[in-house]
Amino acid sequence: MRHDIDELFAHLAKSKFRSRFSLKGKEWNYLQQKGLHTILKHAEDFIQKRIAPAHIPNDGKQTPFHNHPVFIAQHATATCCRKCIRKWHKIPENRDLTKEEINYIVEIIGVWLTKEMYNHQ
Repeated sequence: MRHDIDELFAHLAKSKFRSRFSLKGKEWNYLQQKGLHTILKHAEDFIQKRIAPAHIPNDGKQTPFHNHPVFIAQHATATCCRKCIRKWHKIPENRDLTKEEINYIVEIIGVWLTKEMYNHQ
């Protein structure tokens, strides 16, 4: 199930839609205030509740485009809905995500957030 992270991010960088996301304003400030560890705990909670179930009534619309750094990261990493996860990460829809898959998604979000933190220095 392990994907090459460098290859994934190179592929995401070629997407005009995915590559336009970056942390600004209140989302950047919130990450700075809470710290990466806390934000990744939020990411795990969001993924478990909004992404992991087999059937999501509002799939494709459950992840806002602002108000939390994780939401921005989800759009940037194509982990915002099950359709994007299927397309970009080859994880099937219509079944609950495994713990390993949830951890993988949180890891990808963490890598993106870390890159954002580095780019803001």
